[in-house]
Amino acid sequence: MRRREFITLLGGAAALPVAARAQQPERVRRIGVLMPTAAEDRDGQDRISALLQGLQQWGWTVGRNVRMEYRWDTGGADAIRKGAAELVGLAPDIIVANGSVAMGPLMQLTRTVPIVFATVADPVGQGYVNNLSRPGRNATGFVLYEFGLAGKWLELLKEMAPQTTRVAILRDASLSAGVAQFAAIQSVAPSLGVELTAINIHETDEIERALMQFARAPNSGLIVTGGSQAVAHREVIAALATRYKLPAVYFRRLMVESGGLVSYGPDLLDHYRLAAGYVDRILKGEKPADLPVQAPTKYELVINMKTAKTLGLKIPPILLARADEVIE
Repeated sequence: MRRREFITLLGGAAALPVAARAQQPERVRRIGVLMPTAAEDRDGQDRISALLQGLQQWGWTVGRNVRMEYRWDTGGADAIRKGAAELVGLAPDIIVANGSVAMGPLMQLTRTVPIVFATVADPVGQGYVNNLSRPGRNATGFVLYEFGLAGKWLELLKEMAPQTTRVAILRDASLSAGVAQFAAIQSVAPSLGVELTAINIHETDEIERALMQFARAPNSGLIVTGGSQAVAHREVIAALATRYKLPAVYFRRLMVESGGLVSYGPDLLDHYRLAAGYVDRILKGEKPADLPVQAPTKYELVINMKTAKTLGLKIPPILLARADEVIE
């Protein structure tokens, strides 16, 4: 074989794999999502939409370079554990977890699959990360809120209903976040001249009895702190607060949309758009252990004027001007 022919043949052989690689489809990455809500739940669907929107902005498109695997809650804790096991069994590139209800089972099942969480109240206290600045494990994400925010709920209640001197704090005492939020409210109560009463969330009948008894005294109000129990009972709680004429502050806009008076808290859909950024970074090679857990940066104040009128409250104009949304 002549030298020139050999070089030409060699060059052509080397070029073939390059051309072949150029024609190969982009690698499809698998993302698992564990949501402790029913698949038809609007709030859960809104969070998924925000996640997908965020992924799209980072160049990840379902059907092109990413495949989504969803597991929803269709039967309580057992269903979540089953969904978590199924997702881990698929060996995904990463899992997105909604809240502590999803994180608990996942962290028991795997210490290797990367996990990005959203709306977790206390990731350090619950053992998901070593600390906020350097998680040190296979999980990182976004905390639901800083506990100091709870003190602002009491300030907001007094701004709406200055005559309030007694406030019931509806909380889930089984959560470390519920205890911490109550402590934050306690820290500001003396300066506002307010006496606090803690009411633990359990069954609907217990909530009704406790609120009915508490509301018998005048100048009473209500603060509903964070937790899945509060969300699950949101319509009942909002209805009881209205029935017993309790001006109330809630931790999520979802509860105001369900008839509550006012909410002040983080924009949770923004958590999922931000979570998409962490998913992108991990899929591109960064480790969850090195990505700091982040606190919310976007908060929203939502007021339900229909409920305010039912309660006979006149919302201060300055408060209405600050509101991100007013529900008429």
